[in-house]
Amino acid sequence: MLSDEIFSSLADFFELGGPVVILLIMISLITLTIILFKIFQFTVSAVGNNQALSVELRKLVTDSEDQVVKTLAASRNIFVPIILDAANCDKTDEAFKRLKAAAEIRFVKLESGFRFLDTVVQLAPLLGLFGTVLGMIEAFQALQAAGTQVDPSLLAGGIWVALLTTAVGLIIAIPTAMSLAWLESRVERERVFFDWAIALVFESKI
Repeated sequence: MLSDEIFSSLADFFELGGPVVILLIMISLITLTIILFKIFQFTVSAVGNNQALSVELRKLVTDSEDQVVKTLAASRNIFVPIILDAANCDKTDEAFKRLKAAAEIRFVKLESGFRFLDTVVQLAPLLGLFGTVLGMIEAFQALQAAGTQVDPSLLAGGIWVALLTTAVGLIIAIPTAMSLAWLESRVERERVFFDWAIALVFESKI
């Protein structure tokens, strides 16, 4: 059956790669889970997609303030409540610091998991290299045990098996690095938008 062949192939793959490949696969599953959760979190919170909000906030100097507030309140963006609070509070330095602190708490939530992803980016290639070193040691031990009857295919087979762990490590690290860069850019864009929005509200007459 096809499923039996797949399981057999996976078993052979894990056997070739050894415990290092198993560890890397486990790390990759955790990493994928975190990335998917962050994408879901950013989508639900409308992170990094603030064109409509920017348009509405620019209307503070021309349109009805009540209408702008109603439009903002309908947004799913997690920073809108803080922006609305800024519109209703006294425009003092203490209020500005309080709003920035409240926003920073939300930024910390958005950035949760980033450190783990960064660790995976750095650690996965090193684990792959570690597995390669172990595989090379085994290959040369087998070569030494063969004595004078050295079979070149024995060494070549040992080397490609050893390099397998490095390939797995890079396969995990590269997409993780790209995903982390994308997520960080979304958060940075959100941070710039929030700073601009708060400054605009504090400079307005509301």
